[in-house]
Amino acid sequence: MAANKTSRRERIKKGIRKNLAGSVERPRLSVFRSNKGIYAQIIDDTNGKTLVSASSISKDFAASGTKIEQSKAVGKLVAEKAVAAGISKVVFDRNGYLYHGRVKSLAEGAREGGLDF
Repeated sequence: MAANKTSRRERIKKGIRKNLAGSVERPRLSVFRSNKGIYAQIIDDTNGKTLVSASSISKDFAASGTKIEQSKAVGKLVAEKAVAAGISKVVFDRNGYLYHGRVKSLAEGAREGGLDF
């Protein structure tokens, strides 16, 4: 069953990424979630560089609570780092995951932190 879920997510991801790319003006906010944590990166696809990143298992992350609360805090953290780096507009890449639960919570936290998408 896990192989089917993974292959399904990869297929959805490829379909999303055909029409979605980050640029210098609007980099891509990519989300990855695992059972232990959630990760967010702001990526400039034209240069192939990660501009800002945050995760729930990094040392500078101090929030606790449920996974949804942690996801919202990661969204706020990545937004704060992005605003400090001069990034205000991004393209949201859910990376094949449903826009629900932890992914939605991270997006809401990023919006509250000042990112526009």
